[in-house]
Amino acid sequence: MEKSTVLETSKQFAIRMVKLYKYLTGEKREFVLSKQILRSGTSIGANIHEAQYAESPADFLHKMYIALKETSETEFWLLLLKEGEFITESEHQSILTDCKNLLRMLIAITKTKKQNL
Repeated sequence: MEKSTVLETSKQFAIRMVKLYKYLTGEKREFVLSKQILRSGTSIGANIHEAQYAESPADFLHKMYIALKETSETEFWLLLLKEGEFITESEHQSILTDCKNLLRMLIAITKTKKQNL
């Protein structure tokens, strides 16, 4: 998996999370779950970006694992937003597809890097 691919994918996902936050707070007047998903959803890309300047291969792996955990957390908040009827099933599926794509990328990166350490 190319670093630039996961960097760009995570950046686009973060932008999507910012737009979701604006929608949830503006249209749905939801302020708790929206803040949680904003934090976890944007943290993914921040950790991936930070990993590019890691002090060591172990530090790189650690940052990528944090991004992986943030992706999993974001999945949870998406589920709550759907179950709480703040987003529709189709909105949920669309965002979840992007989230799962990031999850697959991060699993592949962490697995490969761990084997190479």
